[in-house]
Amino acid sequence: MGIKNNEFGKITKFTDLIVWQEGHKLVLMIYKITKNFPDWERFALSNQLIRAVVSFTSNIAEGFARKSAKDKANFYVTSQTSLIEVQNQLLIARDVWHISKGDFIKIANQTVVCHKLIIGLIKATRISKFEC
Repeated sequence: MGIKNNEFGKITKFTDLIVWQEGHKLVLMIYKITKNFPDWERFALSNQLIRAVVSFTSNIAEGFARKSAKDKANFYVTSQTSLIEVQNQLLIARDVWHISKGDFIKIANQTVVCHKLIIGLIKATRISKFEC
C-alpha cells in the first residue's frame, strides 16, 4: 500500500508514506542532475523538470491532509500525472544529451518505483476508503 507505520502503528504525517519517501529521493536526484544542464536550459527543461517532480511529492503531502477518501485520491492522481510529466521530460533530457544513459536509467528506475507506489496508494484510497 506504500505506507510505513511509525512506532505506534499509525500514520501520523505524510513523510510516513513510503511513496513520499521514494518521491523525495527522486526530487533530490532531479535537483542533482539538472545542475549539469546547460545554462540556457535553466529556465526551460530543467525548470519544468524540477517543478513537475516537486509537484509529485507536494500533491502527495496535500492529499494526505485531506479528510475524504475522494479528495485524497484526487490529489494522488494529480501526483501521478506530475510523475508521468517527469518521465516524459527525462526522455527529452536524455535525447538532447543533457543526461548520460547511466544517469537516465538510474532516475527512470526511481520513477518506476514511485509510479508503482502511487498507483498502490490511489487504489488503496479508492477501494478501502483509506483515511489517515
